[in-house]
Amino acid sequence: MTTSLVNKLAIFFIGILVMSFGIAMIIEADLGVSAWDVLHIGLYKSFGLTIGTWAQIVGLVVIIATYYIDKKILAIGTILNMIFVGWFIDLSLFVLPTMKTWISQSLFLFIGILLMGLGAGLYIAAKLGPGPRDSLVIVLSKRFDWSIGRIKSSMEVLVLAIGWFLGGPVFIGTVISAILIGPVMQFFIKWWDVYFQQALLIREKRNEEHLSRS
Repeated sequence: MTTSLVNKLAIFFIGILVMSFGIAMIIEADLGVSAWDVLHIGLYKSFGLTIGTWAQIVGLVVIIATYYIDKKILAIGTILNMIFVGWFIDLSLFVLPTMKTWISQSLFLFIGILLMGLGAGLYIAAKLGPGPRDSLVIVLSKRFDWSIGRIKSSMEVLVLAIGWFLGGPVFIGTVISAILIGPVMQFFIKWWDVYFQQALLIREKRNEEHLSRS
């Protein structure tokens, strides 16, 4: 395994750990969650298991659907995302308390959104492949010649409706998450990209200086 791949995997796993912790904070804020988590929690309430396990099961179904439509092997990061995000969510939920006051709930919600975006930007910066749900969005966009935004919005409305029907929590936090997560994630994707580009330039400059001294 090359040093470059080891570094990418380290960045990737730190990213999905931070993102998963953010997701768990949003859940424990108890003010409503994002569309996909409404589905995961609805399935958990209806059929048992854990929220993280349902995130894995739904992710696996999404991966199978993506492969069936596109007939291409998915990136390693897509598979690892499906497996480990569920585990990290359950671990985070185990250590985090459920908030009971409006102040603590609001803090958990907004910090959770911030961490979710920060972690997602970091794991995307590792360039090991998108998450399962984003992979399906991209494939469906190509298949039906619809915009990614239109596909993503349609999917989230569908899973939100199913999750709400199954008892998933839909409240003010669901609306806030829908409004903020996209822009926060986009900000951190650009921020991490600039950060790693600068880090690479600094490392190359140091290598050149080291060679010139040799």
